[in-house]
Amino acid sequence: MLEVARRRVLARHGTYVDADGAEYVPMSIFWQVPQYVVVGAAEVFTFIGQLEFFYDQAPDAMRSVCSGLASAAFALGNYASSAIVAAVVRATARGGSPGWIPDDINDGHLDYFFWLLAVLCVGNFGAYLVVARWYTYKKTVD
Repeated sequence: MLEVARRRVLARHGTYVDADGAEYVPMSIFWQVPQYVVVGAAEVFTFIGQLEFFYDQAPDAMRSVCSGLASAAFALGNYASSAIVAAVVRATARGGSPGWIPDDINDGHLDYFFWLLAVLCVGNFGAYLVVARWYTYKKTVD
């Protein structure tokens, strides 16, 4: 939604040029605050939920290994994110078009990339639902 709003401001007002010759869109940086709050809260709750799951469901000898594997999964996710960006740049910047993610984002369609990420997240959630349905919880002793 932020990218759609940014593109709307760009179309309405264009870019401004400051004294140094740098161009910028007349939009406040504080438009990003809600997105960062949501992402930060999601990461905190995800990490706490994973930690509780591993300590509750993993065998006693595997708890720290599972926590380490979760951190490794986050690292692999960051590498996958970089690979997705590179693939999108390569696939969309053909025939002289700037593509979705050009060097100057005002020439591209970053919003299309965010929609692609939303579709991938929905697919990931579907895969999670399939795996979660087959999972059998370990009985805990109170």
